Amino acid sequence: MISVKHLSKHFGSLIVLKDVNAEIEKGEVISVIGPSGSGKSTFLRCLNLLEMPSGGEIVIDGINLLDKTTNVFQLRRKMGMVFQSFNLFSHLMVMENIMLGPVHLLKMNRQEAFEEGMKLLSMVGLAEKAYAYPDELSGGQKQRVAIARTLAMKPEIVLFDEPTSALDPTMVSEVLAVIRKLAADGMTMMIV
Repeated sequence: MISVKHLSKHFGSLIVLKDVNAEIEKGEVISVIGPSGSGKSTFLRCLNLLEMPSGGEIVIDGINLLDKTTNVFQLRRKMGMVFQSFNLFSHLMVMENIMLGPVHLLKMNRQEAFEEGMKLLSMVGLAEKAYAYPDELSGGQKQRVAIARTLAMKPEIVLFDEPTSALDPTMVSEVLAVIRKLAADGMTMMIV
């Protein structure tokens, strides 16, 4: 599903990634561990071109992400990303946050996006929070909404950038339960 060969990333003279190689099969769950500042998040950000690699090759489902002729936006739709800081729109209700991408990017009708959003909120245990605003949620609830929002785009791969690092220890288990369910359902995931 993901093949990375000789990936490198430099910020000026600072070498963040050097000769990184990885093969991730469909349905596999890969954890990337290491000390703070070792390039783990940069590696994830390179996989969906939020950061442009300095060199190497990234192949997603047989398509070279770095080829000039590749439709990056189309390929990026296969990958969802869950950030450590949630990145929810505070002025939108939970359901509006979840429906935004499917309605505007996938051109899904609002009713279908709403129904799918409710299924996803139920899956993450938050159906009752559909009409709440992010500021009314705990950190664990916000992260579960962020996961539901990512899944609403129907990705084949989910990249998690330290999904529990910003959470109180009591909230971590809520988020890990959702990640375990996705793993059991066969989602391809990379977790920093």
